[in-house]
Amino acid sequence: MSKAVRFNRIGAPEVLEIVEVSVPAPRATEVQIKVHALGINRAEIMYRTGQYVIDPQFPAQLGYEAAGDVVAVGSDVTGISVGDKVAVIPAFSFADYGMYGEIVNAPAHAVVKTPDGVTDEEAAATWMAFTTAYGALINMANLGRGETVILGAATSSVGLAAIQVAKMVGATTIALTNSPSKVEALRKAGADHVFLSSATDLAERVMEITAGNGARVAFDPVGGPNARSIIQSLSFDGIFFQYGALDPRDIPVPVMDILSRHISVRGYELFEITTVADRLEGAKEFITRGLASKALRPIIDRVFEFDEIAEAQRYMEAGSQVGKIVVRVAN
Repeated sequence: MSKAVRFNRIGAPEVLEIVEVSVPAPRATEVQIKVHALGINRAEIMYRTGQYVIDPQFPAQLGYEAAGDVVAVGSDVTGISVGDKVAVIPAFSFADYGMYGEIVNAPAHAVVKTPDGVTDEEAAATWMAFTTAYGALINMANLGRGETVILGAATSSVGLAAIQVAKMVGATTIALTNSPSKVEALRKAGADHVFLSSATDLAERVMEITAGNGARVAFDPVGGPNARSIIQSLSFDGIFFQYGALDPRDIPVPVMDILSRHISVRGYELFEITTVADRLEGAKEFITRGLASKALRPIIDRVFEFDEIAEAQRYMEAGSQVGKIVVRVAN
């Protein structure tokens, strides 16, 4: 028997329960992991509260990210062995798998080896954020040296990962935050420029930084009315990625800017990367290389214990963190 988190109704963090479960042997294409750390994600809160893209089937499991040691592998699994230190990439549905547990099975395609020198807590904090950033900035936009990217809600785990991904390829980063108290944290995280997202002169500042050219890429999970000024800050052939809806209001699209500069406005989600084999392999290679070279390292805001799982989600809901929330699993 193993401890795992389940919930039997949608609601506040208090609906989460730690229960004893029997974990079956891994199927042919699965890997069984003894979990040492978990990453907390907003998608899990949305699932718990009935606001996610799928509805929970009770008793419901949840959890996208985990890191630990391989304790068994299925008969068709290659490249991963018992004893390997690994992490789990969000490349599956909660209807099929959940990582909130002491012992879990995960699909082999979603499991990646952890490079030497990376802790379990760091590994558990890596793959949602860095894969999300990699997919838009590198796989789709092909961001490169000398280019500029605007990053909305940059103190989120994805925003902080995006700063590192962009710096890894030599791009200039303009980080946005709605909180003056978080400006210095973004500078310490490596952002080249930091502005308040409500700045009325954002486009003018970006044009000044880029010698009048504008930023070629914007990567924003907020949306709403302030997105207008981000779009107006883009260059010819610029692309605006919307990967969340922290502000659910519609984006006022500046039509003449889009027409005159051939700007693209595009919705984007992580699963565009993790459900396509060659894109997923590209993400694994890029991020593993970055971890090994220390160009990429997740910023961890706070670590909770496994029996504090409800408190960890409550802390995320409060929205005061800068970086990733991690849960340690002692087993």
